[in-house]
Amino acid sequence: MSSTEAMMVGPAGMALAHETIELMSAHGVPACGENYEVWLAYRLSLNLDLKEAIDSRIAAGLAFTADVNRELYERFFDNSRVAAAIMSASERIARDLGVVVGAMQGAAEKSTAYGKTLEVAAIKLERGLDSERLREIISSLAASTIDMAAHNRALTENLQKSTREIEGLRASLASVRAESMTDGLTGLANRRMFDETLRTRIGEARAHRTDLCLLLCDIDFFKRFNDTWGHLTGDQILRFVASALTQHALPDHLVARYGGEEFGVIMPRTGLAAARSIAETLRTAIQAKRLKRRSTNEELGQVTVSLGIARLQPGDTMESLIERADGCLYESKRGGRNQTTTDSAPTLNVA
Repeated sequence: MSSTEAMMVGPAGMALAHETIELMSAHGVPACGENYEVWLAYRLSLNLDLKEAIDSRIAAGLAFTADVNRELYERFFDNSRVAAAIMSASERIARDLGVVVGAMQGAAEKSTAYGKTLEVAAIKLERGLDSERLREIISSLAASTIDMAAHNRALTENLQKSTREIEGLRASLASVRAESMTDGLTGLANRRMFDETLRTRIGEARAHRTDLCLLLCDIDFFKRFNDTWGHLTGDQILRFVASALTQHALPDHLVARYGGEEFGVIMPRTGLAAARSIAETLRTAIQAKRLKRRSTNEELGQVTVSLGIARLQPGDTMESLIERADGCLYESKRGGRNQTTTDSAPTLNVA
């Protein structure tokens, strides 16, 4: 038993459970299974990325809303549904393939028997036969042919059925994967999808020596909107910004909810000047819109965003690119918000 496992059993385990629940309560996190799993891992420092994510929110005085709690669980723990779906699909595919293999084996045996029937008939015909024996051979060949045709039809039907089922399973798995990569509130890609895509796009940019820019966007004074109007209105604002980002991004850009009120746009084959132009178009479109609270039709005031853009440079890791984009976002915040700051690094061929 590891030292971590030992901490979770007996009196020590009870004490740890109480400490974890008290920690959750101190930060306004409801005590449910998913939240407990997250905060237990945080309490034990089992995942440094998780610990950093929670510590940064605590340090910034940000609330752990239902959306944030769900994001933390989905980002760091929720692979179970995908794994279960893959296991179920694998079992069904194995079963269907077993049926297909059995049918193919039956077809091979049937084909061999039919071949022997033809061979025997050919030998008899070569020897010469009276009309009675000839009728018997023709009748036997006709019966064998009809039987073979029926077997082939059954085989074709089985193959078509198995093909349809396997295609259905592929579509189901694709749907489950898409759901696991989607933010439930905004419909955008979630942090898991963001990380996977950014890693892939960095590899592509290096392989093909093309531009790659990363845009990070944060809603200005979002906490004030939440505190003034409530979380439902906050959700309305999040969906509005998500829609604006999607509308102004290029078709091959990935728009993701990076976390809380922060969004990310991965921009392959896009230079810094083009990325800035897109960001400014987005920013001005958002500030020009006047939102109303859906439940009361009250004016919510002006919504603005701050943006930071970094361009992939030689030697960049995924983490360093995000860090530089985040640094640019911070400069926009510090400079008065509602503005775009771009990376000052020189333009170089990515190696």
